Amino acid sequence: MFLKLFREGLLFAINSVVVNKLRTFLSLFGITIGIFCIISVFTVLDWLERSIRDSIDSMGSNVLYVQKIPWSMDGSFDYWDIIRWPTISLDDYQAVRSRCKKAAAVSLVVGQAEKVKYGNNIANDVVIAATTDNLEKVISLEVANGRYFSPFEFSGRSNVVVLGADIAENLFEDTDPVGKEVKIAGRKCIIIGVLKKEGEGAISLSNIDQLTIVPMNFGKGFINLRNRYSDNQMIIKAKPGISAQELSDEVTMILRASRRLKPAEENNFSVNTPTMLSQGFDSVFTLINAGGWLIGGFAILVGGFGIANIMFVSVRERTNIIGIQKALGAKRGFILQQFLVESVLLSILGGILGILLIFIATLFINYLYDMNIHLTGGNITLALFVSGIIGIIAGYAPAYSAARMNPVDAIGYSF
Repeated sequence: MFLKLFREGLLFAINSVVVNKLRTFLSLFGITIGIFCIISVFTVLDWLERSIRDSIDSMGSNVLYVQKIPWSMDGSFDYWDIIRWPTISLDDYQAVRSRCKKAAAVSLVVGQAEKVKYGNNIANDVVIAATTDNLEKVISLEVANGRYFSPFEFSGRSNVVVLGADIAENLFEDTDPVGKEVKIAGRKCIIIGVLKKEGEGAISLSNIDQLTIVPMNFGKGFINLRNRYSDNQMIIKAKPGISAQELSDEVTMILRASRRLKPAEENNFSVNTPTMLSQGFDSVFTLINAGGWLIGGFAILVGGFGIANIMFVSVRERTNIIGIQKALGAKRGFILQQFLVESVLLSILGGILGILLIFIATLFINYLYDMNIHLTGGNITLALFVSGIIGIIAGYAPAYSAARMNPVDAIGYSF
């Protein structure tokens, strides 16, 4: 009996939707915009969060980044105290490399913005990373064209360079850069390789595409390794079976001893792990999701009021029909269900149109900007669920007023 009543209510709703096209359009428009707002916000946030977490994961769960600046400020240090700390030096690198038993590989990276020139083509403010050996062992580096540095090139003062994909594209366009000569800070060097392109994402923590790598002994010729304001970093990868915390404890002890810090003195360096970034982003995404609900909630609320108003109009137009139905024995539940089904149907149709608009928008953005934004199944389910709930809430008051009508008054009702 319930299914039969539901079927009849659904047929009434579909007939009302088809007959009253303008009213249907106005109802759908409000809820469509609402669903489009809220689900588009969540779709972008999902892409942003996925991109950031992928970037963090690529840094490695068993890798430490020793720097002057901490990734997480817990309030125990003042920013101006941190600025006065000495930067990570070659002495620190040598101490960790020679004494650390739990490290599989150690590399020091010193960055500085310089001009890279090839003929008349110039790339300004390129980050030149002067590095010791083993960088390819502690972070993900893949050479797409040419080769990486040899041990001889690290130990000598070879003027060779490996370019990031974007830098190579800007300077050489479609020409093969390997074997060509460029000038970095006025010094000539030979390109031996080009790194594989990472591509665009919401955020790139390593920014490999914009990087230009040179051996440390060559980079020392134009980079001040002891610049107090330079944020040098030592990257350390743990041996298999060694946790990041174990490695962090050993590295901390080695650096404290190397820098001759007294037991009562605080560390004047920071040992950072990718989990610090992940924990920091958790709270950020919680706030952004709350903001997304707030923004989308207002749009959904407007759409809900639109459906409620249209349903009240629908009840008024069909008052005589409601009276006849009740005179023929229709129960309150049937009348209530009839209008609720219509309200939910309108709301879900609006939600489906909103989802369709978001899907088209993601295809358009991905095509234009080579991104990887996708409408997830979870967001589609959320959109339909929210649409259904809004349809029930917005349609209940009109449906309840229709169900309570007196059949005699309803039959004799006129505008």
